[in-house]
Formats: sequence, structure tokens, C-alpha cells
Amino acid sequence: MIRFASEFGASLFFVALISCSPGGDTFDAESQSHAEKTAPRVYVTNEASGDLSIIDTISHQVLATVPLGKRPRGIRVSPDHEKIYVALSGSPFAGPGIDRETLPPADKSADGIGIFDVAQGKLIKVLNGGSDPEQLAVSLDGTKMYIANEDVGLASILKISDNQVLRTLPVGDEPEGVGISPDGSFVYVTSEDDAMVSVIDTATDSVIKTFKVGLRPRTAAFSPDASRAYVSSERSGTVSVVDTSKHEVIHTIQLTGETVRPMGIAVAPDGSTIYVTTGRGRHVVAISTDTNEVIGSVQVGVRPWGIAITPDGKTLYTANGPGNDVSVVDAATLEVKRRIEVGQRPWGVLVLP
Repeated sequence: MIRFASEFGASLFFVALISCSPGGDTFDAESQSHAEKTAPRVYVTNEASGDLSIIDTISHQVLATVPLGKRPRGIRVSPDHEKIYVALSGSPFAGPGIDRETLPPADKSADGIGIFDVAQGKLIKVLNGGSDPEQLAVSLDGTKMYIANEDVGLASILKISDNQVLRTLPVGDEPEGVGISPDGSFVYVTSEDDAMVSVIDTATDSVIKTFKVGLRPRTAAFSPDASRAYVSSERSGTVSVVDTSKHEVIHTIQLTGETVRPMGIAVAPDGSTIYVTTGRGRHVVAISTDTNEVIGSVQVGVRPWGIAITPDGKTLYTANGPGNDVSVVDAATLEVKRRIEVGQRPWGVLVLP
């Protein structure tokens, strides 16, 4: 039974242990114990400091902080788990309350998709990611990448092996979230300004449908059987439930609270629950996929954005942007077990088995 929790408890503490090579650009795993080497690791993109934090899930210590490039945000792994892909952007940070007219010009030379080699523990290459890449998804065979290019309203389809953009597709203004169905047959791309989701058929790499969701959609995630998709909409405070056989919204879950802004979504491995970060609402909300009702919540930190769940479904990790930390949450009880200091403005979270 999930219970509600709004306070952290006095036993929480911060952990920050940096363990890099002398050059500071790689992570040396040779000194790790067998248990540490085989346990899942958490990878966190830090948007403001331009690096990647690697967290051990046994000790919950930061094993390494590896430089990546400007504004790392979206993060995904290759099907063989050998490479991690990170969206990098030279566009200036334009958060809430920032006057866009005062921003410096974008550094387009910094745009790309960084490839982090898991075994080597370092960035090995930067691919062509189009203009201002924010989030991405990788095809199930690992050959293609689908990238949201926020400032130009396009989705780029990249052939990874030869670093060639195969096609660009209009997907609405300010595309952000990119999710691929577990069977690999289609990709959802959210458009913030148009309150819309574009459906890309991965066999033809064409947009086959668009449909409306709530205002300012952020993330698209799928149930393990690919029958349902879930789309968080920040401004309307909703999560849309989508029938993927028709690509139609069949239910809208309204989250309550004046400052609740649904952002990231993690789906439990058994598909029974989705966990949604609420941004300025500071909470993670648990929703039953059977009833589409909220069954619990917990305060995790300042403006949680990215969220990921371990393969066993027991632990959640949230990136708390302005707080510069990651919260470790027991998924069953919704209790915050620890908060781990990472880089500046953590954004995306990936758990790698």
C-alpha cells in the first residue's frame, strides 16, 4: 500500500564523492568491487555544469562526474547497453522569468548528440543532432535515433552508424518529449506550443497522425505492453492516457495543487503504476494504471524534472534541477531515503542495469 509522505525525515543526508581519472574526463571502474560493478548505475545529465554524474545504486555515492558539453538534457541508452546518448545544446538557458530578448546568441557548434562509452567511462564522439536537440529515442535495433529539435519545430531521424540525418519531420512548435513504444513500431513527439503529439511510424519514418493533449506537453512514456501511452502536460496539470491502437486520448488525469506542473514520467516495470514529477509542485505523484487515480505522493526536492526507476521496480531517482541533487525514493512506500548532491541543474536520469 502506497502511503503519502510530505517530509523527508531527519535521517536523510547528502553524499558527494567524486572519483575521476587524473584527466577528469573518464571514469575508472577497475577499483570497484564485483557487487558495485554488477549493480545498476544511475546516470544524471547536469544541464548547467555540462557534465554527467554517475551514481552507484548500492552506496548511493557519486562515482564520477564526466564532462559532456553544453546543456546536456535528454539521455538514452543503446539496446546493447554499451553506449549512452545525450542531447547537447548551445542554445542559451531560458528558464522561467528570463527575458529572451536579453539572451546571448545560440552557439550552434555545441549542438549534437554526445556518445558516452559505458566501458571506457568517457565521451567518445558527438553526432549530428540537428538544431537545439532536447530529447531523443533510439530504435530497438540501435540503428536510428529520433531527436526533438526544439528551436526549429522538427524531429530529426539520424542513422547512427554513418552520422547522417535521414529525414526531418515537422512536429509542431517547440518539440520536446520523445518516446518510442516498447515494440519499436512508433515514436511520440510532444509539441509544447501546440499542445500536440505527433505519431511517427518507424517503418516509414513519417508522421501518420497528430492528436491534442493538455497545454505544454513535456514527456511521452509507454506501458510495457505498448497498449497505452502517458503524456504529461505542464501548464494544464494533467496526464493524458492514450490508446495506442488508435493514437487517441481516452482519459485525462487532473493533478491537483496550485503549483503542480507535471514533467517527467517513469513507468513501473510491471506497468501497474506511473510516477510523475511535478516540477514546481516539488512532488512525485504515483498513479494506478488500473484506475487512473492518484494513489500516493511524496515531496522530493526543488523542481523535480527527470525521473527513472530501477529494473526491479523498487527505487525511483529524481533530478531536482535548482536543488542540484537527486532524490532516492522507495517506490513502494514513497519515502525519500536519501538526497545525493550532483552537478548544477540536473535534468535527465537514466538507470542502466
